Amino acid sequence: MFYKITVQDHIRVPPELFGEPVENAILSRVKKQYEGVVSKELGAVIDISRVLEVGEGMLIAGDGAAYYNTTFEILTFKPELKEVVYGKVKDIADFGAFISMGAMDGMVHISQTMDDFVSFSKEKVLVGKDSKRMLKPGDLCKARIIAVSFKEPNNPKIGLTMRQPGLGKIETEAEKAASKKTEQESKAAKAHKKEKKSGKSEKSEQ
Repeated sequence: MFYKITVQDHIRVPPELFGEPVENAILSRVKKQYEGVVSKELGAVIDISRVLEVGEGMLIAGDGAAYYNTTFEILTFKPELKEVVYGKVKDIADFGAFISMGAMDGMVHISQTMDDFVSFSKEKVLVGKDSKRMLKPGDLCKARIIAVSFKEPNNPKIGLTMRQPGLGKIETEAEKAASKKTEQESKAAKAHKKEKKSGKSEKSEQ
């Protein structure tokens, strides 16, 4: 989920920026220090929205830079359990799919990619046995977060599922029509097989 968070910190402004307006110098240093940071407390910092307040600067002997007690606002993404997210398939492996959610990446185990028996092809495509649905790099999808681990603070592990209703690959109209046709054909084939089996059973009884 995306949040706007207010942060307070002492920001170091080096001597080469003393000629700039204080707020501009501080904003550039905050961006350099915080943008792209990933942590359990902040999540993934996407942008520094604005500087809210700048206190008086102070100098530290032997440093030469000025330090300002600064309050600023950041835009961050923090993954939440059960949250529904949108993403794009970055890569496919024999054990699942890697999904980019923009600020962070997540992984969908092959058993969670769709409600079907799924096979992996050397072309890096996951295919459902009955539905014939496919998942490949570049596909847009909708998933739910089922696990979050910050054991490695700079490299969080996010587990996703796409098996639940309303989740999975976001199909184009043509793909939806093809999937519906395949599903109908699969149901018809199963019904025919069942009828054939039932007919054989009746003959054997006679």
